[in-house]
Amino acid sequence: MKTGTSLIIDQQAISNSLNRGSQYSEVEILEILQRARQLKGLEMDDVAALCSISNPDLLSELFKTAKDVKEKIYGRRLVMFTPLYVSNLCGNDCAYCAFRSSNRGIVRRALKTEEIASETASLINEGHKRVLLVAGEAYPKEGFDYVLKAIDTVYSVKQDNGEIRRVNVNVAPLELEEFKRLKEHNIGTYQIFQETYDRQVYSQVHLRGPKANFDWRLSAMDRAFEAGIDDVGIGVLFGLADWKYEVLAMYQHINHLENRYGIGPHTISVPRLEPATGADIASNPPHPVSDLSFQKIVAVLRLMVPYTGIIMSTRETAEIRRETFALGVSQISAGSKTNPGGYSEANKNTAAQFSLGDVRSLDEVVADVARLGYTPSFCTGCYRLGRTGSDFMDLARPGEIKKHCDPNGLSSFLEYLTDYGQPETQKIGMKQISNSLEEMDEVPRRRAVAMLDKIRNGRRDIFC
Repeated sequence: MKTGTSLIIDQQAISNSLNRGSQYSEVEILEILQRARQLKGLEMDDVAALCSISNPDLLSELFKTAKDVKEKIYGRRLVMFTPLYVSNLCGNDCAYCAFRSSNRGIVRRALKTEEIASETASLINEGHKRVLLVAGEAYPKEGFDYVLKAIDTVYSVKQDNGEIRRVNVNVAPLELEEFKRLKEHNIGTYQIFQETYDRQVYSQVHLRGPKANFDWRLSAMDRAFEAGIDDVGIGVLFGLADWKYEVLAMYQHINHLENRYGIGPHTISVPRLEPATGADIASNPPHPVSDLSFQKIVAVLRLMVPYTGIIMSTRETAEIRRETFALGVSQISAGSKTNPGGYSEANKNTAAQFSLGDVRSLDEVVADVARLGYTPSFCTGCYRLGRTGSDFMDLARPGEIKKHCDPNGLSSFLEYLTDYGQPETQKIGMKQISNSLEEMDEVPRRRAVAMLDKIRNGRRDIFC
């Protein structure tokens, strides 16, 4: 399939835009921020101008605008999930990753069906409802069927106190027919990161294996959409190349998807390079991203693509994660392990993919989020009611999705508190639920109150 990937990322256009953006006046930047509040997104030169901000007063206005836009669309809820690594087998030699094929210093394994079930049970017993299934680009003898069987296994595990209600997937680029098979297994979002949109840098850090093919990876979302998967997640591994370039390249990729399919990414992930066993570059990023620049990235992305979910992983410290909640982040991982078997096994000696900055348990993160005035949400309602792809975008773009997110977030949060929360977390959480109800408009508040009553009366999995 020809996808014209050379037309998706125009490096010269990015360079020209960055040059023009650096020349915007303070008045022009304030005008851009005002337009951003209309939830229509921005032009590439607008994005370049926001990336160039250094004036403290303008930075403050950027951050405030991002907070307002995020809350206008999604309210003050943060969706909770965790990754589930089923394998660290990989045929790629990526210079920044512990799972790289040339790294002989780690134990390789692919979890067996019963081990995946054990991992899933452990996550359910912690209170998780949504997982991101992750596998390297090499499979046991079953081939791609291994991934499909793993998805089915996760869904099959039922505990007295719950189940995993949505499996999102992060696996290597697939052929069109494989994407069609993936869709048949009831996945939520298909996620894959380009890692870097700079072709030269890409070739320098992807040394061998299928992932060395820049165009094959870039065209993966096209094949996913053509296979009928209408919820996709993209991302960049910040630190490999200049972050301003990466943001504008992401803009071009998103623009391509919107123009061709009428749908942009459901999520954007913003990982930074973190130390990884046997990967020196991960400890010494070629283009390190400061904490302030990282905050700018989140804020600019929120204004650039206001409808999308921005994901913050446990690569970052608790402190940095807290800072980004108010800048546009709408989904966070919690209680994460990045090694196969990490959740259920007492002897967790399989190497992790990278170092974690936030190693707190799910309950600790939930309590912290609620204490900060946000609602931890375990909702999977949109997926299960068919609000995906264009249907989701139609609600998210004008901010209408909040009418569902607010009640669903509170319902799923009360379910978590009742079934899994520690006493102190319950106390903090109930206060947050009460505060949230007071701030809601009348119609969604009535809906939320009715749903909460059902949870208190023993019902579960209530969503609208």
